[in-house]
Amino acid sequence: MQRIRSILFDLVLALWTGLFIPLLAILWLCGSPERGVRLASRLWARGVLVSLKWLVGLTYAERGQHKIPEGPCLIIANHQSTWETLAFLILFPDVAIVAKQELLTIPVFSWFLRKSPMILIDREGGSKAVRKMVEESQAALAQGRSVLIFPEGTRKSVSEPIEFKRGVELLYARLGRPVLPVALNSGHFWGPGQSYKRAGTISVSYLDPIAPGLAGPEFTRKAEQLLEAERQSSRPQAA
Repeated sequence: MQRIRSILFDLVLALWTGLFIPLLAILWLCGSPERGVRLASRLWARGVLVSLKWLVGLTYAERGQHKIPEGPCLIIANHQSTWETLAFLILFPDVAIVAKQELLTIPVFSWFLRKSPMILIDREGGSKAVRKMVEESQAALAQGRSVLIFPEGTRKSVSEPIEFKRGVELLYARLGRPVLPVALNSGHFWGPGQSYKRAGTISVSYLDPIAPGLAGPEFTRKAEQLLEAERQSSRPQAA
């Protein structure tokens, strides 16, 4: 039965995404205003999360909201699922997500990535890609938008320890903003390699912010330890 519910969600997701094509055309004719594009993307993401709740039985619970900095900040999160790339559009309205250019191959979604705009980088671009990431992150913060990056670079199994890729240390040093670590256990319900989505409650834990000014290796070590400790202590709640 759970597999059938998951397949039904996939069908509804395709239909829901298709319904946004006329809206995409309207926004394009209006010059693709960033605020309008982001509003539309949040509406789309909210519909996806509602569908997950009612069709799959998958929802989420937040903990530690009082730890979220008042102003725009750098958000780092472990990456276990497609779920968080959608949910962060709701959890942090107007967030600028650092995303890989490969996502531009996804119809409709790629248009929203470009026009929101998100921070798209070529992972094979070396120092040029890192410089672009820093510059666009600075611009987003100047507009009052928080910046989200998944320092692991790609989705990881729930059993794999958290290990950051290169680049996040430089971003931390150059932005000079508080860093909010966010730990998720979404991979237990919608993870890479799973044949279907499972019911339950995803835990979204906001951890103690990390102040700017630490040495790069010290920041990485502290951030990895915070996220890893929460990953190991997190226990999925069955629906």
